[in-house]
Amino acid sequence: MTSSTTDFLATGRRVIAREAAALTLLADALGPGFGAAVELILAAKGRVIVSGMGKSGHIARKIAATFASTGTPAQFVHPAEASHGDLGMVMRGDVALLLSNSGETPELADLIAHTRRFDIPLIGVAGRAGSTLLGQADVAILLPPAAEACDQGIVPTTSTTMTLALGDALAIALMEHRHFTPDQFRIFHPGGRLGARLLTVRDLMHGELPLVPGPTPMREALLTMSRQGFGVVGVTDGAGALAGVVTDGDLRRHMDGLLTLTAAQVMTPAPRTIGPDALAQKAVAVMNERKITSLFVVDPAGSRAAIGLIHIHDCLRAGVA
Repeated sequence: MTSSTTDFLATGRRVIAREAAALTLLADALGPGFGAAVELILAAKGRVIVSGMGKSGHIARKIAATFASTGTPAQFVHPAEASHGDLGMVMRGDVALLLSNSGETPELADLIAHTRRFDIPLIGVAGRAGSTLLGQADVAILLPPAAEACDQGIVPTTSTTMTLALGDALAIALMEHRHFTPDQFRIFHPGGRLGARLLTVRDLMHGELPLVPGPTPMREALLTMSRQGFGVVGVTDGAGALAGVVTDGDLRRHMDGLLTLTAAQVMTPAPRTIGPDALAQKAVAVMNERKITSLFVVDPAGSRAAIGLIHIHDCLRAGVA
């Protein structure tokens, strides 16, 4: 390792350590203002309007996106554009969340004045006590004094990290209060890897099932197994519950005299199953653990009746792994 590489590594560790220390300061400094901000947002009939300029603007965009994806309607409004017509996006019933490390960002002036004129609740986040933003806000959240990560103290680093973490904390507090579920989250994330991770078994399972009653001769059971193409056939008992499955492995184990046997005599009893509302990722985990390629889906009411079948290929095609 060269001396330059060592220096770079030391700088990286120093920056991360400083920002981590700042987050600890922020956690310790959170007070009643945080709870008041959550309550203000919960009471809003409209959206959360998040705004900031420069680096604070980038953080504001991310906070607005996190709110929107976790059940809190939100929109980023650029403060400069707000002064040229976009103030019309900020209406009674909304709540404004304005970010400024100095608390004196001139571009926020029109937004602050607009909220005061139309009685729109204002949450201000800044790093300077007594600043204009915090003085005008209905709820003021003061970031703790923490030096920026650079030795010159001029690059927005630690301050933006704290603001981003504060936005995440607000979003999660709102999400937990609303009992926001993975199913609701999936509605806002239908695509990509995240959408795939939130697919349920019900989303991927097949409804046309390879099932035969226990007394069925294996000759007929094999036809059902081949016709469906899943490499498995389910065996039901007299009450219609799933009693067992016949797989390729069961066929090999009963090769001698196979066609003289019934499905019940060949099946593996009490097979592993899954419920329709389980995440598809859970189904993949079970199949990998058991070294099988499919799972029957059973009625969650407890009847053990098979209502679907999920195959590993369905999960792979959907990006679930």
